[in-house]
Amino acid sequence: MENQLGLVLKLLLLSALLSLLIKYAAPSLSIPATATNALIIILLPIVIIAIALLWRFQAQKQN
Repeated sequence: MENQLGLVLKLLLLSALLSLLIKYAAPSLSIPATATNALIIILLPIVIIAIALLWRFQAQKQN
């Protein structure tokens, strides 16, 4: 139970930090509104999750 609470607290802290970065640091970045940048922003999380799942699958397959 304590382990789950720690995980939830870590996720909450990470989420709050990311939210603050988006709110205060992101407006100072000058990213042009192009189709390429939109595709990168949309597809990057999907690619990262796919790589993580494949990595886990490979590690589980070896055990």
